[in-house]
Amino acid sequence: MAADTVADKARFLSAGDGGVVVEFGDTVDRTISARVMKTAEMIRDAALDGVTELVPTFRSLFVHYDPTITSASTITDIIAAMPLDDVEASAMRHVWRIPVLYGGEGGPDLADVAATAGMSEADAVALHAGSVYNVYMLGFLPGFGYLGDTPEPLRLPRLETPRVRVPAGSVALTGQMTAVYPLESPGGWRLLGKTPVRFFDIAAERPALLAPGDGVRFVPVDDAAYDDIAALCREGRYEVEREDAA
Repeated sequence: MAADTVADKARFLSAGDGGVVVEFGDTVDRTISARVMKTAEMIRDAALDGVTELVPTFRSLFVHYDPTITSASTITDIIAAMPLDDVEASAMRHVWRIPVLYGGEGGPDLADVAATAGMSEADAVALHAGSVYNVYMLGFLPGFGYLGDTPEPLRLPRLETPRVRVPAGSVALTGQMTAVYPLESPGGWRLLGKTPVRFFDIAAERPALLAPGDGVRFVPVDDAAYDDIAALCREGRYEVEREDAA
């Protein structure tokens, strides 16, 4: 039996004179995300002439190309024929371990989230920190990773009135997603805690800590450990722990 190809799993959409969208579905799903990431990997490995950038999203891959070098039809034909048997939905390149001080001033919504979920704050923290989150995509702010999937009891809607200022490092959730605000900004997600880890540094060789296809595990820490890690972060001497993917 012939192997499935990208054409068997996706549809192709034109995006102006310099882009093609490879769309794999219409839901936020780890299997769909794995197909997006695998296709991006195959395109990078193929080093296609004229392809200038790949942008993974929840359910599709945006392929930018130089129309003076190639065309949408050429790009589409090549990608469509690439083999794409089902990939492991849980496959992650590596998992970042992010220290978090839950509750207090940095997590003003923790008590409400726990009460709404019908559990203690300690149980809510254990539940939130007990998952390995998939980095589906980056967006909204530089380095802002959309992390799924938040455990069902903690899936609450956005705040009715967004905050004008959410501090950088805030760990937040809404619906199926969890995130860390890399920069101070307005925001309507519910704040559970804070991390001293920098998720975006324009001066770094790799400005964004996270990339689509990574995993994130939140590690609860106490005030003293948070302060120690924050001091190392300010001095540029803290290295985020990373687990190899299983």
